[in-house]
Amino acid sequence: MASSWPVAQIRDLTVDYHGERGWTRAVDGVSLEIGNGEALGLAGESGSGKTTVAYTLLGERRGASRVGGQVLFRGRDILAMPAGELLSVRGRSIGFVPQNPMASLTPSMKVGGQVAEMLRFHAVETPQGVGARVVELLDSVGIPNPVAAARRYPHELSGGQQQRVAIAMALACRPDLVILDEPTTGLDVTTQKRILELLAALKRETAVSMLYVSHDLASLAQICERVAVMQKGRLVEVAHTSSLFADPRQEYTRDLIAAVPRLDRPPAGRIEAPPPRHAPNLLEIDRLAVSYARRPLFGLGKPPADADSVKGVSFAVQRGKTFALIGESGSGKSSIARAVAGLTRPRAGAIRFNGEALPALARQRSTLLRRKIQIIFQNPDSSLNPRKTVRSILARPLSMFSRLDAVAREARVIELLQAVRLDPAYADRRPHQLSGGERQRVAIARALAAEPELIICDEILSALDVSVQASVLQLLQTLQRERGLTYLFISHDLAVVRWFAQDIGVLRQGAFCELGDTETTLSAPKSPYTIQLLEAVPRIDAGPPPETQPA
Repeated sequence: MASSWPVAQIRDLTVDYHGERGWTRAVDGVSLEIGNGEALGLAGESGSGKTTVAYTLLGERRGASRVGGQVLFRGRDILAMPAGELLSVRGRSIGFVPQNPMASLTPSMKVGGQVAEMLRFHAVETPQGVGARVVELLDSVGIPNPVAAARRYPHELSGGQQQRVAIAMALACRPDLVILDEPTTGLDVTTQKRILELLAALKRETAVSMLYVSHDLASLAQICERVAVMQKGRLVEVAHTSSLFADPRQEYTRDLIAAVPRLDRPPAGRIEAPPPRHAPNLLEIDRLAVSYARRPLFGLGKPPADADSVKGVSFAVQRGKTFALIGESGSGKSSIARAVAGLTRPRAGAIRFNGEALPALARQRSTLLRRKIQIIFQNPDSSLNPRKTVRSILARPLSMFSRLDAVAREARVIELLQAVRLDPAYADRRPHQLSGGERQRVAIARALAAEPELIICDEILSALDVSVQASVLQLLQTLQRERGLTYLFISHDLAVVRWFAQDIGVLRQGAFCELGDTETTLSAPKSPYTIQLLEAVPRIDAGPPPETQPA
């Protein structure tokens, strides 16, 4: 730790939210300090209050709430600052990186313009130097061809690239404190490693302080000097990182550490019953090509083959098994998933389900086919209707795909919530009243409601804390064993894939560099790229990232 003098202090913080059942305490008497140049990790399960604590450092008050205690930045109480002064502090002195980059990026504005807007608003760069600084920032967070990227809209970048833009914006004004809310959650392991190295280099060279909020304990172990653990709004343990992971004092902390997926050992509670051998193929992909290249005027002509995000891949998924797709952001994983789900029209190739060709788009498919193939998206913020209650969200597929009456539907909604470890009382809440992990669990329950044969899981664990990850994986395995479910599992977490999937395909730039059974592929990889992915997997016992210069 660079200095014991705090850049930020939280003193006896309490936060209450008002809902249909009155006031609920989300944060209960939390006190923390962040020293100059220190990175403090804040860990805990979804709903533990860690994100609420982070937002109070920005002076943010969500909805009907009441806040007690003090939140000091450089000795000034942020909660008592006038609105104008608080606005100048945000971005200039305190940077913020949200979990969902699309929540902070304007979809109708080019990426470079958004970074430039931050620089101009806080007047930290001359008008002549703004352009060069934008390119420098995008390059520093590892965005390929930053000059071209600056001219693109957010939707033209991969999810990992969008998050890197959000990090660049947070660093633009060289702030004293950066608050990072799950900043590497949606990133592949190699990009995650580069971002962690970048953050470590930034902290070392500029003495910037950080509050790093994450359920990814391995990432916290590599970047933070101290880690604070929260449970149900309370602070249960604060210790130096090495001490906390080597000898945690609280049982809750020990449980969190035990639940972290590792490449060298199976997770606790893993179901050992293997899927049947020599099962028939449920899904077959034959020379699939997907392109997002812009077509000529009026849609005439075809994009060139070298513009494909997926370049003629072929593979099969056996009934009752799990096939995993891994690779960096932009490798084509989600493009394949969207083509199978009928959300994207392939440029070429064929997709067969149960031996029969699938119509290209979901709207062309029968009700039965739509029921049999379900997809769970990475970002529940975009897939859940914010105006509907959880009950309505889960009842929708039941109404579409079953003949249950109202009483039976209600009972089924409760069963689905319990299956994903949510209290039945959540049925009356709306998505904005849930944490990120809770929203993802609702999305998983919605897919299960249709009783499908194939579930496409597109990074479904990235928003979940480690203990919930373990329970969801165990749930998916139980369903697979009992109902013969088949999964197309997309993930950047190789430790999860190692113990969950029977077969694996490693994608790079839209094509397979390795394809086979998971055990062989990850135990004895042949491709240098697969080896690179395995070496980039973060580990709790790995220590801080190596001394590197920013990219």
